[in-house]
Amino acid sequence: MNGALRYREPGVFMSFEESIEDLTLNFASLGFDPSLLAARKKLLLEYVRVVPNEIQETGAYDLDGLFIRLGHAIDSIGAKRIVLDTIETLFSGLSDTRLLRAELRRLFDWLKTKGVTAIVTGERGSDGGLTRHGLEEYISDCVIMLDHRVVEQNATRRLRVVKYRGSPHGANESPFFIDETGISVLPITSLGLQHKVSSSRMSSGIPGLDDMLSGKGYFRGSSVLVSGTAGSGKTSLAAYFADAACRRGESAVFFAFEESPAQITRNLRSIGLDLEPWLRTGQLQIHANRTTTSGLEGHLSAMHRAIEETRPRVVVVDPISNLISVGTSIEVKAMLARLIDFMKVRNTTALFTSLTFDESHPEGTDVGISSFMDTWLLLRNVDVNGERNRVLDVLKSRGMSHSNQAREFVMTKHGMQFIDAVRDERGRVLVGSQRTAHQVTPTATVLGRRSRKR
Repeated sequence: MNGALRYREPGVFMSFEESIEDLTLNFASLGFDPSLLAARKKLLLEYVRVVPNEIQETGAYDLDGLFIRLGHAIDSIGAKRIVLDTIETLFSGLSDTRLLRAELRRLFDWLKTKGVTAIVTGERGSDGGLTRHGLEEYISDCVIMLDHRVVEQNATRRLRVVKYRGSPHGANESPFFIDETGISVLPITSLGLQHKVSSSRMSSGIPGLDDMLSGKGYFRGSSVLVSGTAGSGKTSLAAYFADAACRRGESAVFFAFEESPAQITRNLRSIGLDLEPWLRTGQLQIHANRTTTSGLEGHLSAMHRAIEETRPRVVVVDPISNLISVGTSIEVKAMLARLIDFMKVRNTTALFTSLTFDESHPEGTDVGISSFMDTWLLLRNVDVNGERNRVLDVLKSRGMSHSNQAREFVMTKHGMQFIDAVRDERGRVLVGSQRTAHQVTPTATVLGRRSRKR
């Protein structure tokens, strides 16, 4: 279809299993209408009926009849692309494997003499071979293997280029996704590390946090990870980041995996943040879905589509740790690597939140992508004298000077406010009631500067 639509190369689709009516319905499920191209002689659908129980094996067997019919179809529209689906049906009920292999080779050679690019589909062999007859992969120029597997109730389609004569190609398996817009294949090696970088900075939306990042906030086009335990303020910090972008006149997309848009906007009003104006104008879009509604490839494809359609300057994914429910840590890491590279190429600044389950090891992430991130913020809940206090640390921020001080912050109806860090004589950060009860001594430090009291 795309050969005819995009490259002006007419094509023939010859099926041995599905009627023309069934093919038309299946094409429509991918957003195509073959009848319009057929009327312009840009596409020809052919159905060759082969019924195994009506075939009797007597004497020699050849494909001369197929050559005549296919040759007529090619010549009638000047076809440049051919699809034969599927090849096994032609040989069903026949047992002479030597003759089958000879005819297959003759078919492939004949297609080359016609000067057409041909895709021939075949089923996997029961003995683990690439194809049932074990010859197609040797006489083909390119072999692409498709696989559909289910692991822990999660279905995933995989694609691998087994060989491609005369052309360098990736040999790794790549997940792919099929929906109404077509087929999306996103190999992890497709983008690489050749993207351009920006030296300009953008506010996090929170002045206290900007101060911790040398007073200027994040680099544009960078990736930011905010990790922390439940209730530590990850979503709130991400929302301030999106709100700041909208206030600058930029667009933002918020992918939510835990809360609905209405719930997010309602909860954020309690800390003085109103996202409704941005939602009404379309500057901010919130895409909310449970991770279990689709596989990793489905979520990745939906994110790509939303980013390509809206071209936002800022993207939030909250939280990435929920993706573990539909894939292993390795699969989620590979999927996020694709997403990060995709946004870096577009100079889109991305903020990801991740839930930390182990409070005794707050610097660990279940997804394990902290090494991909340019800036990593850690939020912690600290229990002191029967009260829980929130603390933020900048674990890293590549390419800029940043604070090494833990900062306490509070959520109020006026917003997220940072409190100056106070340490005791041993250098420990004091929070909550500890901080207010502490008398600053000559050796105490405030905001990392030694007191001048004598």
